[in-house]
Amino acid sequence: MLNRRAGNGCKSIKAEMERKVRQSQALRGEVVPPGDKSISHRAAILNGIAFGTGRIDNFSPSADCLSTVSCLRALGVEIEDQGISLAVCGKAMGGLTEPYDVLDAGNSGTTMRLLAGLLSAQSFLSIITGDQSLRSRPMDRLIQPLRLMGADIWGREHGSRAPLVIKGGQLHGIRYQLPVASAQVKSAILLAGLFAQHDTTIEEPAFTRDHTERLLQAMGDKIEIEGRRITISPSSLSAIDLHIPGDLSSAAFWLVAGAIHPHAEIKIRDVGVNPKRSGIIDVLKAMGADIRVEGERVEGGEPIADISVRSSSLVGTHVAGELVPRLIDEIPVLAVAACVAEGTTVIRDAQELRVKEADRIATTVEELSKFGAEIEELPDGMVIHGEKRLRGAECHSHQDHRLAMALGVAALVAEGETVIQGAEAVNFSYPGFWRDLARLSK
Repeated sequence: MLNRRAGNGCKSIKAEMERKVRQSQALRGEVVPPGDKSISHRAAILNGIAFGTGRIDNFSPSADCLSTVSCLRALGVEIEDQGISLAVCGKAMGGLTEPYDVLDAGNSGTTMRLLAGLLSAQSFLSIITGDQSLRSRPMDRLIQPLRLMGADIWGREHGSRAPLVIKGGQLHGIRYQLPVASAQVKSAILLAGLFAQHDTTIEEPAFTRDHTERLLQAMGDKIEIEGRRITISPSSLSAIDLHIPGDLSSAAFWLVAGAIHPHAEIKIRDVGVNPKRSGIIDVLKAMGADIRVEGERVEGGEPIADISVRSSSLVGTHVAGELVPRLIDEIPVLAVAACVAEGTTVIRDAQELRVKEADRIATTVEELSKFGAEIEELPDGMVIHGEKRLRGAECHSHQDHRLAMALGVAALVAEGETVIQGAEAVNFSYPGFWRDLARLSK
C-alpha cells in the first residue's frame, strides 16, 4: 500500500544511512521511474478542492508527496489509499476545514508554497511548518504577492522564513510580474486566484513547468495563456482521473549514467517529456549523448514517452539563461556528466540552487571534488573541466535527495568503492533509487 511503503521511507530518513557503491562493469536493463513528483502534488491538491472524486494512478511514493497528502487530510480532504493509487474525494471550493494542529510540510517546498496559496483564501487560521532545511528556505517571494491579494501571512525573520501563520479571507485579483522564475510561486498565486474576486494575471521572466496550468485546464478552469502571461479567473473545478507519468527528474539520473558509462544500454519507460521540463534531454543530446525518445503519446494532458540511452562520448557545453529553469533540478547530475566529458562545461544563471534543500552549488562542488573532479564554484553556477578519471570517495548527501543520487551515478564510473553518507535522502523523491541502481549494475 502507498502509505505503508512511504511510511517506511519516511522513518528511514530519521537515521542517517550509509551506502556503498562500487564501479559497475556494465549498466543494462529497463527502469520505470516513480510517478512525477510535481504532478502528484498538484493532482492531489486540485482534486482536493474540486467537485467529485478523482482517482490518481501512479502517485509518487516520495516522502515529499506524502507530506502533501497528510496536510490535505488535516484540512478535511478524504483520501483513500488504493495501493500506488489514491482516490481523492473533493471538498469543492469552500469545503476545507480548519486544521486542529500545525500542518507539517516535512522537507517539501512544493507542499508549503502551494498550500500557502490555497490557505490564503480560506476563512480560517492555519500554521504550516517543515523540517530544519525547509524552515531555512526563502518564503518572502511567496508571501509578497499573496499579501498583495489581501492575505494576512506572518513568518519568522520579518516574514521571510517558515513557520508561516496564515489568516485567510476574501482575496482580490492582481497583476503580478514574478521577479524570479518559480513554478512553485506561480502555482501558489494561481491557487489563490481561483478564489479571488476578479482575474489574476502573472507574468514569468522565463518559462517554468506548466503542470498546474495543464491540470486547471483539464478540470474546467478558464485559464488563458499567452506566452509567459497567464490569467486565471475565479471558478470551480471538477475532479478528474489521472495517470501520473514517470518523473523525468528521476529518469535524469539514468540518462546520465547510461551516457557516461562505457558499457551501458538503458531503457526508461513511461516518462513525462513535458517540453518545459525536458531541458536535461536537450543538453545531454547537445553534449553528444545517444538518447532516443520513442513512442510519444499524451495521457492526462501530459506528453509521455519511452527513452533509451547508450554509452556516449560527451563534450562540454554552456548552460545559462532560459534553459536553466527547464533543468534546475537536474544540475547536480548534469555536473557529473560534465566531469567526464571532453572539454569544459559552464553553468550560469543557476543562483536558485543556493536556496534548495541545501546550497546545491556549494555542495555539488564540494562532493564531486572528493572524486577528483576539477570543478569551480561561481556565484550563480559552476565551471567543470572534464576528461577526469573519477576515484571512489567518502562523500555526503547533505540530506539532499538529488545530490545523493548524483553521487550514486558518479560512483558507477569511479574507480574503486564510494561510500555515501546520508543515502536515505533519496526517499524524499525516489525511494527505490538504490534498488534500481543495484538491479541495473552488472
